[in-house]
Amino acid sequence: MTDWAHHRFTANDLLLDRQLVDSRGMMAGRIDDLELSDPEPDPAGGGSAARAPVLTALLCGPIAYGPRLGGRLGTWWAATGRRLRGDGDGYPCRIPLSLVARVDRMQVRLTSPRELLPSYRLRAWVADKVIAPLPGSGR
Repeated sequence: MTDWAHHRFTANDLLLDRQLVDSRGMMAGRIDDLELSDPEPDPAGGGSAARAPVLTALLCGPIAYGPRLGGRLGTWWAATGRRLRGDGDGYPCRIPLSLVARVDRMQVRLTSPRELLPSYRLRAWVADKVIAPLPGSGR
């Protein structure tokens, strides 16, 4: 068990690559990146000191993961994700923190079913168009 009181952790340590689990216990994706607010100047700190950024959303999907990969592979991965997304939006799938129920060691529990998440649309398309036609897919 982790001794939280004596160790320092970052949001990367606690959230990146964690499994997203929906309200019914079904797998809903992985956290590929984090959305942080812009730091605001501290009004009591003389103006030059900045507050720490605040986590506002969890990002998932190939558009979020591509920049983490870096290089040509990361660029290709993100471009493929944008093409498959189909709605013309180049921003990663965003899950606001208001949908997070609990953060565990290996997973993040959500308050919403996965069908209502923006990341599920690509997953459903791949299941129907790519996986289902394969022999032995069970669909």
